[in-house]
Amino acid sequence: MDSLFQRSLDDIIKGLRHQQAGESAFVSKVLEEVRREIKSTDSHTKSTALQKLTYLHSICFVDMSWAAFHAIECISYPNFTHKKVGYLAISQSFQESTPVILLISNQLRKDLKSNVEVEVSLALECLSRIGNLDLCRDLTPEVFTLMASSRIPVRKKAIGVVLRLFGKYPDAVRVCFKRLVESLESSDSPPIVSAVIGVFCELASKDPKAYLPLAPEFYKILVDSRNNWVLIKVLKIFTKLAPLEPRLAKKIVEPICELMSKTGAKSLMFECIRTILTSLAEHESAVKLAAGRINELLIDEDPNLRYLGLHALAIVAPKHIWAVLENKEFVIKSLSDPDPNIKLESLRLVMEMVSESNVVEICRVLVNYATKSEPEFCNVILGSILSTCSNNVYEIIVDFDWYVSLLGEMSRIQHCQKGEEIENQLIDIGMRVQDVRPELVRVGRDLLMDPALLGNPFLHRILSAAAWLCGEYVEFIRNPVELMESLLQPRTSLLPPSVRAVYLESAFKALVFCLHSYLKSAHGENGEASGTTLIQENHITPDSVLHLLNLIDMAVGPLSGSYDVEIQERARNILGFTELIKPVLSDSLHPQDERHKQQVEASKMVRLLHDTFSDELGPVSMSAQGRVPVPDGLVLHENLADLEAVCGSSLPASSATISFEGSHNVEGATSIFISDQKEESEPSSESTSLLAEHRKRHGLYYLPSEKNTEHHEANNDYPPANELKSGVTVSNDAQDLAKLAEQSFLPKRKSKQVKARPVVVKLDEGDVLPISSKIPQAKDDSLSEAVRDVLLGNKAAADSVIRKKGKEKLNAKEQEDDLDHMDSQSGTVQNPVKERSKRSSRKQNADEGDHGGDKGKQKRRHRHGKHRTREGVQNPPANVISQTPVPDLLL
Repeated sequence: MDSLFQRSLDDIIKGLRHQQAGESAFVSKVLEEVRREIKSTDSHTKSTALQKLTYLHSICFVDMSWAAFHAIECISYPNFTHKKVGYLAISQSFQESTPVILLISNQLRKDLKSNVEVEVSLALECLSRIGNLDLCRDLTPEVFTLMASSRIPVRKKAIGVVLRLFGKYPDAVRVCFKRLVESLESSDSPPIVSAVIGVFCELASKDPKAYLPLAPEFYKILVDSRNNWVLIKVLKIFTKLAPLEPRLAKKIVEPICELMSKTGAKSLMFECIRTILTSLAEHESAVKLAAGRINELLIDEDPNLRYLGLHALAIVAPKHIWAVLENKEFVIKSLSDPDPNIKLESLRLVMEMVSESNVVEICRVLVNYATKSEPEFCNVILGSILSTCSNNVYEIIVDFDWYVSLLGEMSRIQHCQKGEEIENQLIDIGMRVQDVRPELVRVGRDLLMDPALLGNPFLHRILSAAAWLCGEYVEFIRNPVELMESLLQPRTSLLPPSVRAVYLESAFKALVFCLHSYLKSAHGENGEASGTTLIQENHITPDSVLHLLNLIDMAVGPLSGSYDVEIQERARNILGFTELIKPVLSDSLHPQDERHKQQVEASKMVRLLHDTFSDELGPVSMSAQGRVPVPDGLVLHENLADLEAVCGSSLPASSATISFEGSHNVEGATSIFISDQKEESEPSSESTSLLAEHRKRHGLYYLPSEKNTEHHEANNDYPPANELKSGVTVSNDAQDLAKLAEQSFLPKRKSKQVKARPVVVKLDEGDVLPISSKIPQAKDDSLSEAVRDVLLGNKAAADSVIRKKGKEKLNAKEQEDDLDHMDSQSGTVQNPVKERSKRSSRKQNADEGDHGGDKGKQKRRHRHGKHRTREGVQNPPANVISQTPVPDLLL
């Protein structure tokens, strides 16, 4: 009766489709029915409930882990329909950590031994999906038996399951690997060969060196097979094996070229091209043939084939750039292709063409493409420019003024979202290249003065870098007053708190610089003429100083009560400083003599802050701390609560704090500050000397601290940053870029630089990240060790096993001599399987020798001793990996 009124899976699907709203309520109701029905003892009711639960799990992602045991019950039913539902549920919901997974071991073993082909197939598919270490270990014998089954579909699936066994239980290699190798010679059954090649393709991708002795069998399949899929897999295997053995590359290059020339399948042709360009690039004739076939892909109407052609050019570009140059026109036109993948490949090829001589022109054209492209591709172009130009510490950049100007122009592009990258490069260039700091300040000032940029959240990081640069190198600013107005404009309220804090800190530095310049000229420390010139150059007048103080009161005053700690702290620092400096800058507060005295004191105070901001600490290497030797006897405590007890009286006493919250008692605060300054002058000089000594000792980690204040007055011999070289126009981008690419590969003399390339400070060897072209070493895991034990342990024995089928057995003496001869060539450890056969042959010879007399015994002892001596010499220690190449016999 339960099954009579039970809703089927079709009913559930129709119900979900008819639910306009409240789908979750319908699913909950169905789950309640499933929970009740799945407990039924009727097999049909249980399997139908499990089927519905599996469907809901795949569509609505409902949890079905609670039904794991019911799924195991279904696979034990004799009805195939019920068994299939159970296996589907297990394959879909079981994990390696499922608690009841071991309960299916016996049922899987029973189904693997079944005479019904479909039941065996279900068990194999389930094992390939959920097999863990325990299941793979327990069921390896059954899978090994099925690998020799006369039923082709079962045998094919068993071979596929071997890949799972090897991955979870590496010791299965010792059981199944020999039969897997023998399956390579199943020329009468193409599906079996296809399955075996697929397994070896996956295995070789992890550790290709272990499968190098099987190269003769793969070569035979490459020459004889007519299955395109099998040939593609074989080519993938040879792509991994060819770099390991030069003789193998010479052996396969001719068949691959012939196959590439004759085949009409585009997929096989592309795989041949990729194999040649990746692993056979040293053969010029093969590369030229592959380049010719690439042209056929590029002119095809199918966008997929055009993409493959561009991808092939990207592979050949690092070693044979002439192949890209031959197709430069197509590459440039592909930047405007509607297919996004084609545009990405063409952009990658264009960046391969960039060099020191054409970086300015190519970047200019690419920026123009970025302004006309959709947002996603626009940012891809900008990211490619940034990564290429900054590669290896800006190796291809000669004119840094141009590059900084380019960064500023990229920031103004409408769809630019590379704020973090541009910010990092602006600050990095500012710290590394001293000569470019005037241009950095100019670009940063232009960005800060544009109020339209404040509303773009993607540019906030760039504005933060611009503000920091203008504050750090404020001496290069032509008009600091204008900079202060930009940093304190009302629209800065649109910035996030972290960026606004940087604005306030830079405004503080700019204010100190302006006051220092004004007081220095007014006090006449360096002479009247120099002071007047300094004021005129920086547009600093008494009126501008008062304007700055009023601007700070109006813009920074409200920020002293900000909820953000960083903004509040910086705002109060600025306000406190201005409250201290205002009285001494006013003409009406004090008589002439007293005002002059206070100006001198204020000048000292401002000079102290100015010197603090001017002391430059350059970029510190990430590994700098590791290079500092630890003093002898230094003990670092995890808990610093006992710091006072350790240091004793050496800790300085806490100084009195000064509150700047109000304007009351400013004169008293000023007097306290000035009186304390005299007392602290001695410790300050001591700290300065300690800092100088530290910089002298660890000068490797710092830039030179001198700031060239007259650098901005020198003539700039570089060409203007915003002007193009070589008459490049933006009207015809594709033709110009193609012409530039062609010119960049022609041999030409280096143009005379008007000015030498600025020095780019490199912190340490960590700055340079060379791209290694070497083949990565495979991880020597347990699977590789097992394969070496079975296959690489005795190359000659493995070769003999492969060719053993269909041949007559040799007599014992010839077999022993052949093994000795081949072992002497390969110099490898003996295979345990062959050792047993050799011992059996020796036993047979011994039995025959018992009837031959003492003379035969002496000969056998002599031969056996000779073999043991040779074996002892040839067997390397356990911790030494043999590097002997594959002998000619295998090739």
